[in-house]
Amino acid sequence: MKNDNKATVVTFGNFKGGTGKTTNSTMIAYALSDLGYKVLLSDQDPQANATSLYLKTKSEISGEIVSFKKTLMSAIQEENLEEIITEVKENLYLLPSFSDFALYPRFLEKKFPNEVDRVQYFSKLLGSVKNDFDFIFIDVPPTSSIITDSALYASDFVVVVLQTQERSLQGAEVFTQYLQGLIDDYGANLDIIGILPVLLKNGAAVDLATLENAKEIFGEENLFDIVVKNMERLKRFDITGITDNDMHDRRVHNSYKAIAEEFIERLNAELEGVKR
Repeated sequence: MKNDNKATVVTFGNFKGGTGKTTNSTMIAYALSDLGYKVLLSDQDPQANATSLYLKTKSEISGEIVSFKKTLMSAIQEENLEEIITEVKENLYLLPSFSDFALYPRFLEKKFPNEVDRVQYFSKLLGSVKNDFDFIFIDVPPTSSIITDSALYASDFVVVVLQTQERSLQGAEVFTQYLQGLIDDYGANLDIIGILPVLLKNGAAVDLATLENAKEIFGEENLFDIVVKNMERLKRFDITGITDNDMHDRRVHNSYKAIAEEFIERLNAELEGVKR
């Protein structure tokens, strides 16, 4: 891990929607919190699915109906992210989003005439909370926009979430190419931790073929060794919040504990400049 006492910022991305970015960013953050790391998830998708999941999780744990007075958009306007940080459970925190975050590009256009300043603004705001966490995860919409650019500029690393279907593979390719443009245009300083494969259907021929294609395109060493399997309980979490009540819950948590441990291994290898 880094020794500068500042959070490592990681964006989860793909330019294809429905690939599991939100599910995997929230579940890996949850698993890391169970391992003792202090994690903040910043929901920068106006659909606010990560926010919904985590607020249901908090309600499940506390038994209380959870609400918040301000959204990420209002906190950004007031230049004060600290006031909306919401504790979900021990070691796990949320910067909650809402549909009003769709106004973020318009807000930046009014505030800054220069595009570089718009891209860099969120990174500057995030600096005020980086000393309080080990990790800050950012969940972004599956689009090329100032929202995605701002998140990536603020990030140290990226996890590309790849669902095993052709359109997701194409979206991952475009996304990785897009990162280089961001580095060239704005001086972003980030690297890819790895490509996280998510099975659409366990053991299906198309899924396995897509995995093989991904290995050829990105290099086998750049794909996570652990593949996220299709688990019905993950869909239930969207309704109930993340639970830990029975063997099916524990199966999911054990899977994500292993993924979180590989995430840490890959991160450390990147920080040490070691090729896996």
